Amino acid sequence: MKNEELTEIIKGEMLEKLYGFCYARTRDSYEAEGLCSDIVFSLVKASQKNGEIKNVHAFIWKTARNVYADFCRKRAKHGEIFYDGDPNDVLMNAASDTEEDDDYTEKLQAIYRRIAFLTKAYREVMILFYLDGMTTAKIAQIQNTSETAVRQRLFSAREKIRNEVVKMADTKTKPVALDNIDFVIWGTGSPEGNDPRNVCTRQLSKHIVWLCRNKPMRASEVAEKLNVPTAYIEEELEILTAGENGEYGLLRKTNDGRYSINFIMLDHEQFDKADKIYSDKAPAVCKIITDYIKDHETDYLALPYLNRETDLNRILWHHVHTFSYAFGECVVKILSEKYFGEIAKPDRPFSVFGYLDNGKYYGMGCDTVSADNLCGYSKTEMSNIYGVGIQKYFGRGFHIHTDGASHIALRAIHGLDVNTIYENEKEHAAKAIERGLIYREGDMLYTKTLAYKIKDKDKIMELSRAIYDGHFDTEASDVARRMAEFIERSIPKHLKGEWKFACSIAGMPICNTVVNYLISEGILTPPRDSENFFIGVEK
Repeated sequence: MKNEELTEIIKGEMLEKLYGFCYARTRDSYEAEGLCSDIVFSLVKASQKNGEIKNVHAFIWKTARNVYADFCRKRAKHGEIFYDGDPNDVLMNAASDTEEDDDYTEKLQAIYRRIAFLTKAYREVMILFYLDGMTTAKIAQIQNTSETAVRQRLFSAREKIRNEVVKMADTKTKPVALDNIDFVIWGTGSPEGNDPRNVCTRQLSKHIVWLCRNKPMRASEVAEKLNVPTAYIEEELEILTAGENGEYGLLRKTNDGRYSINFIMLDHEQFDKADKIYSDKAPAVCKIITDYIKDHETDYLALPYLNRETDLNRILWHHVHTFSYAFGECVVKILSEKYFGEIAKPDRPFSVFGYLDNGKYYGMGCDTVSADNLCGYSKTEMSNIYGVGIQKYFGRGFHIHTDGASHIALRAIHGLDVNTIYENEKEHAAKAIERGLIYREGDMLYTKTLAYKIKDKDKIMELSRAIYDGHFDTEASDVARRMAEFIERSIPKHLKGEWKFACSIAGMPICNTVVNYLISEGILTPPRDSENFFIGVEK
């Protein structure tokens, strides 16, 4: 094998094996990383020479052992030097090879600032030994480790300071200024107490997530990238890993001490590629849905809603969420059966997925709240759909039990005589009329928003779900094939089990396209008078 081909071998699995070799001999992630870098450097130098290597693996491991031998000799030679003399003088020596300035105080301050960028284990021994004046034996007792390990950490910390104190001096007056970065993160499931988005609101948190999305990183690497002391980064990493419930965070910690992203997050380029896979089929999908609605118009008007009177537009808004996601569901079904059926899915109450904010809003949401024993019904549910150009009727903080207008709408499902309304309820009735929940006909109030029996809900939706069966086969098969290729290329291996969320992101724009197409064709008109608000009841 030619020497220049050695670099390609190192870039593969060999790099992880070399790190394992180093960690097994140092039992310290920082020292292992430094030793591994030295080995790779020696191998890269060898690859730049002419000639051939007969047994490449033997050559790699021989080089690794030689570099490790040099590492041991260097550690033995310099280990004791660390402890002689006044602590401040020894610290000063850490910068002697790099600093030319003779100002003792300025040098020392630069070193103290550099200590703040060490990881916790090294930062702690430096502070305990140099600032608190503790012996290595006492530090070993505090850290529950050997005195030799403490001496090794002190040595490694000193070497790191020696190599980087000039870099710190160059940036010591530079303020930490993080560019604005925003994500669009969607969630599915039960968010109460389980939502990791709630611990990622600051710009520092978002930058850390984005860095770890690009590649797994250690706390020290993140600190260097952001020019923020490691102590702050370590704390933020712990928060982002724990999330809100202590079990599911936006980051995960790997076995080698790095942090990587823990949810599917697409960048701008990936989003556009995924969107195009679905959008290429948008014209055909929209026509299929439009034709289906026209063919079943009479069936929709015959559905068992409870209202005294209703119209097709209001009924179709109740079904538009099903229409919008029908094609995407067909794609997911094919992917499950043909491509990713053997991959285990995450088992958690709530999951998130998202993309780097591109200034646009996609998708369509549907929120539902429920209550028991209200206005003569044993169970009540109220839901509303929302999206681009479709305003939410209610959001977080909406409570059925305290909303008087909703109570009037419930009581008016089968007709409510205005003469039976108490004086203090008249204001609620007026609000219900204003919101489009009810209408008045003579002395009677009737519910205007679409109402149905909860037990009939599946039967009502069966009509629209029937479009899943066979109508999109050709288009969905092609999209599934292309999405499978995209997922293999773009989603990290440890997140493959969440592949459905990549499809959810990719299919968001086509949902808006379907709604806009139905409006442009006159099948739908934009919702008004609570046409995107629905009530389900059970006696």
